[in-house]
Amino acid sequence: MAQKVAKVGIDKEPGYLYFVDKNGDISRAVMARGGKKARKGSKKVAKVGVKKEAGYLYFVDKHGDISRAVMARGGKKRKKKAKKKVAKKKAVKKKAKKAAKKKRR
Repeated sequence: MAQKVAKVGIDKEPGYLYFVDKNGDISRAVMARGGKKARKGSKKVAKVGVKKEAGYLYFVDKHGDISRAVMARGGKKRKKKAKKKVAKKKAVKKKAKKAAKKKRR
């Protein structure tokens, strides 16, 4: 879940990418579309000055406010799958059958 950090309420225009820059302010950059290259540089939209904490992802939400969410690092460890014992049983049964045949002869 995201947590609101600062209420700014900026109006977003289509074709721009809004982000929280290293100073804690909201900036925007032109998005690259259809093989066209985006222009270099970004424009500061609102001066907020949010202090960023490590381990959080800061972004501009759909209301134009600054929010943050806990970063997922490394993911969840998976359990090792149990090996199938069926294959081993079949091999043991085949060896037993071969030994029984040899004894009959």
